[in-house]
Amino acid sequence: MEIILPGDVSYIINRLEEAGYEAYAVGGCVRDTLLGREPLDWDITTSAEPLFIKSCFRRTVDTGIKHGTVTVMIGGTGYEVTTYRIDGKYEDGRHPENVEFTSNLRLDLGRRDFTVNAMAYNNKSGLIDEFNGVKDLKDGIIRCVGNPGSRFDEDALRMLRAVRFSGQLGFTIEENTRQAATERAENLKKISAERIRTELSKLLVSKYPGKIREAYNTGMTKVFLPEFDKMMETVQYNPHHIYTVGEHSVRSVEIMGCFLREDGNSIRNHVSFVPEGVLEQTEKLRTGIDKKHKLMLCIVMLLHDVAKPEVMTVDENGTGHFYGHPQKGEEMAEGILKRLSFDNNTVSVVKRLIKYHDYRIVPVKRAVRRAVSKIGRDIMEMLFLVQYADILAQNPVTFEEKVKNLKNVIGKYKEIIEEETPLCIKDLDINGNDLISAGIKPGPEIGRVLGMLLDIVLEEPGQNKKDILLSHAKEIAGA
Repeated sequence: MEIILPGDVSYIINRLEEAGYEAYAVGGCVRDTLLGREPLDWDITTSAEPLFIKSCFRRTVDTGIKHGTVTVMIGGTGYEVTTYRIDGKYEDGRHPENVEFTSNLRLDLGRRDFTVNAMAYNNKSGLIDEFNGVKDLKDGIIRCVGNPGSRFDEDALRMLRAVRFSGQLGFTIEENTRQAATERAENLKKISAERIRTELSKLLVSKYPGKIREAYNTGMTKVFLPEFDKMMETVQYNPHHIYTVGEHSVRSVEIMGCFLREDGNSIRNHVSFVPEGVLEQTEKLRTGIDKKHKLMLCIVMLLHDVAKPEVMTVDENGTGHFYGHPQKGEEMAEGILKRLSFDNNTVSVVKRLIKYHDYRIVPVKRAVRRAVSKIGRDIMEMLFLVQYADILAQNPVTFEEKVKNLKNVIGKYKEIIEEETPLCIKDLDINGNDLISAGIKPGPEIGRVLGMLLDIVLEEPGQNKKDILLSHAKEIAGA
C-alpha cells in the first residue's frame, strides 16, 4: 500500500534515515490519507532522540522535548517529530509521570489510543499496521489499541475522543471499547474543562455531530454537561414537537451542520421533507460565516432549549408549555460555556442567539426593521439559520406556516439591507454634536433624544434627513 508523502515530510524522514535512524509518518495523517482525506498536519515518529533530531535540522522548536517532541520548521510550516517512547504510569488519569525512549516502533504504536491512529508509513518499509488499523478503517470501527480499560485508565479524555472520532469519521465505537468507556465515564471529572471543550467543539462541527448521543448513552455528558441529560429525558407534550428536548436539539445540530456544509442536500437524511426554497435561502445565509461562527451556531443549536426542563409546565389538557425559556436559556448557556472555558466572544454571541431564537417577526418591513435594530444587524443571518434549523427539527406537520413566515421575513430583510435603511443610532443623519449645537444639553438627554429619533426613522426611513431630525429633536427636547 503506497502513500504519497509531502516533500517536506519525505525530506525529514530521509534525513533521519541517512543518519542511521528509523523515521515514519504516523497517526492521524496516515489514517486520513488512507481514507482519501487531506491531513490537517503531518506527524513523524523516529528512533532518534530529541537532541539528535535538533542537530539534524536548521530550525527547530522545543515543543515538548521532555516527552520527546521537537518541531522541525521548514519554511513557515512546523512538523512534530517525536522519539519512539513508552509512557510511564498515569497516576492522575491524564498525563504519564514520565516517558522512556525506545528503539522499538511497535512499543511506540502500542501506547496509542485507537487502532486507526496506530499506523506508520515510510517509503522504504511501506505501511506498518501492527494492530489491524486498516481493517478497522474498512469496517468503520473505533477500537482501542490493546485493552480499552487500560487505555482509558491512562487518559480518561480518550473516551470522549472515541466519540469525537466517531463523529468525524462516521464510525461505530467497538463494543468492548464502548463498554469500557461506560464503566469509566466518571473519570472524565479528572479532565480539565479546556480539554473537554476542545473535543466537544470538534464533535459539534463534525460531519456526524449526532454521535453526541453516544456520549449521553455511555454516561459521559452526565459528567461535563448534565443539563443535556435533563434535556434528553424531557418529553415535550406539545403538538409542535415529536422528540424530547434533547433529541430535538441534537437533530437541530445535525440540520445546522448540513446548512453549513457544501453538501446541504444531506439534510434529507435528517428531515422527512424540506420545504421549497429553504436550501436556496440557507446557502446564501451561510456565505461569509467563518469557522469560528460555525462552531457558535452548532453550540446554539445544542443549547437553545437548555432551559425547557427548568421552566416546563403542563396545562389541564396535558399540553407542555415553556414560557420564558429563551431568557432562562441565555442565562444557563452563559454558565455552561464559562464552565467549559469558552472565550468571551463565543459566550456573548451564543447568549444573544439563544435569547432571540424563538423571536417571531411579522414579515412587514417596519416590523423587520425594528427587529434588526433590537437584535443586532451583526447576528441576523446567523439567527435566520438558527430559526430554520429549529423549525426543521420539530414536528413536520407544523413546518409549512413557520417556514413561509421565515422566508418572507428574510426576503424583507434582504430588501432593507439593499436599501441601506437606517437600523441603529450610528445610521442616523445626525449625531450628538449636532444636537448639542442645536442647544440640547449634553448628557443623558442626548442619548434619550437620539433613541427617539431612531424610533421615528425605523417607522419611516424617509425621515432620516438632518433638517427633519433636528426639527424632531427640538420638539422632543422641549416636551
